[in-house]
Amino acid sequence: QVHLVEFGGGLVQPGGSRRLSCAASGFIFSDYAMSWYRQAPGKERELVAAITSTSSSTNYADSVKGRFTISRDNVKNMVYLQMNSLKPEDTAVYFCNTRIPNRLGVPYDYWGQGTQVTVSS
Repeated sequence: QVHLVEFGGGLVQPGGSRRLSCAASGFIFSDYAMSWYRQAPGKERELVAAITSTSSSTNYADSVKGRFTISRDNVKNMVYLQMNSLKPEDTAVYFCNTRIPNRLGVPYDYWGQGTQVTVSS
């Protein structure tokens, strides 16, 4: 079964950096795109960054462009989110995500448990 585990969150000062990691198992990792989402208190979950299966393409939310970088290692089955120049508004629970079709071809979203990132002095 698909299993996603995020780690690397914590308390960071404004302007600081943090790298989040997500360990994936239970599926052919190199076949699927991966994404990072985040959810701040009282807000909807939003897409932060996504990367294709071969790392040929990435895309980012406007709010993080130029500050965050998504990457993956298809040997280690890991996806990363390097976050630089962090701002208080980046405070949220960050989730790893992949979307895999079921046997009927309907895409299904899989999520990790999330890791809290708090940006505060």
